[in-house]
Amino acid sequence: MHIGIDVGGTNTDAALMEGARTLVGIKHSTTEDVTSGIVQAISGLRAEHHFEGAEITAVMIGTTHFINALVQAKRLAPTAALRLGLPATKALPPLVDWPEELKGAIQARSYLAHGGYEFDGRPISPIDPEELRAHAEDMRANGIRSVAISSVFSPVNHDLEVEAARIIGEVLGDDVAISLSHEVGRIGLLERENATVINAALRELAAEIVDGLTAAVRAEGIDAPIFLSQNDGTLMDESFVRRYPVATFASGPTNSMRGAALTSGLSTCAVIDVGGTTADVGLLINGFPRETANEVKVAGVRTNFRMPDVLSLGIGGGSIVNEATAEVGPESVGYRITTDALVFGGDTLTATDIAVAAGRANIGDVSKVAHLDPAFVQRVLDRIAERISDAVDRMRTSPDPIQVVAVGGGSVLLPDTLPLFGTVLKPENYAVANAIGASIAQVGGEIDKVYSIDPGQREQTIIDVRAEAVEKAVAAGAKPSTVSIIDFDEVPIPYLPGNATRIRVKAVGDLDMEG
Repeated sequence: MHIGIDVGGTNTDAALMEGARTLVGIKHSTTEDVTSGIVQAISGLRAEHHFEGAEITAVMIGTTHFINALVQAKRLAPTAALRLGLPATKALPPLVDWPEELKGAIQARSYLAHGGYEFDGRPISPIDPEELRAHAEDMRANGIRSVAISSVFSPVNHDLEVEAARIIGEVLGDDVAISLSHEVGRIGLLERENATVINAALRELAAEIVDGLTAAVRAEGIDAPIFLSQNDGTLMDESFVRRYPVATFASGPTNSMRGAALTSGLSTCAVIDVGGTTADVGLLINGFPRETANEVKVAGVRTNFRMPDVLSLGIGGGSIVNEATAEVGPESVGYRITTDALVFGGDTLTATDIAVAAGRANIGDVSKVAHLDPAFVQRVLDRIAERISDAVDRMRTSPDPIQVVAVGGGSVLLPDTLPLFGTVLKPENYAVANAIGASIAQVGGEIDKVYSIDPGQREQTIIDVRAEAVEKAVAAGAKPSTVSIIDFDEVPIPYLPGNATRIRVKAVGDLDMEG
């Protein structure tokens, strides 16, 4: 057996799994310290279906800890951004587009140094060890505890980042964490650099949170390995999270969509995940969320993370209903729903009240919504269905019919049939699909580089890149016999010389529980 847990803003969901079968799923209110909510969730599972700690082979957790810390600009380490690229790239220094509040929260310092490469691996300039040591001395004098090093085109050749890290580490010592951009982001200097700085700022918090999550799970007598969900629907182990906390940012919507794939039996479909505050609409392609092709802004910072392509609407169980217009949201009572909603004795008309009045949910005191006009209730539900249907229509890329799957506790707001799309499938255990998604997550490896391909070498280059992605997945903990390529992208770059081609390959496999 293994356990999947998804920590959301309103609820902490947990599922006890036996292979791909859900034994029991529960919801618990998310606690302020998050960790005690996880303890309660595991205790709740044990109360429903008793198990011994030794029977659990793995615990998979999706958490909002890190994205919340960044958005709230709290618990971030004093961080330096060091870019290797002089004499190029001076026009836009590191952190140039960061909000002032966030720069203040990380006590940011930025440095430019010589180094970097052209796209085809030709050096821009050699690194200067003395220049780097001087920067490191300045970092130490200003109390920097985490460093982000980025080099121009480091995904093509990362040896200068590694060498710079060695020199900086000699001056600052082992207590200062160093993050390297070629391990964090993709092609695109500013976005990759920003992602690396965010990662560096979260490194101290990552150690604290991993220790806390581990303690919470161990307190329940479970000694199994603990994994956290990544943005792309794959897993990383504790040591990986300590180094790359930034990879957990969008695990919530991803887990819900992966859970929808398992519980519905569909690998390609539209998924609507309705929670307490928002409804997230995305597309599953071959069992994984379609990734966004656009830049992603996180807390006002431009990045190029692997993020699912999700359209969020302000429609959820806690959304406030306008009695004059029958519109729903975007304002929500959120976690106060158990005190503010009409069915719980409050004075705010919420979407949950509408669902209860329509007989779609049995929550709270039905008599509190008996006064609502049935025609008004239907108008609200029709408006929700219309907006959701429009969102699904905007997300699909072809006019072909597509099956729609609804998950999340708030999906009681959705009709059985949706305009344009027909029947809405609500699979078993739909309310805890996110926890189920966390529990079945696989392990992945991705390569995203620009290659200068010699004539006649395209086939061999592609074979080599695919093999490298498979090796990366196995190194991350995937069972070799289960690894397959699920995504391949080859884009020629005509404005660069030398047959420059950007190749992106993603391989995934099942977690090797015996490894």
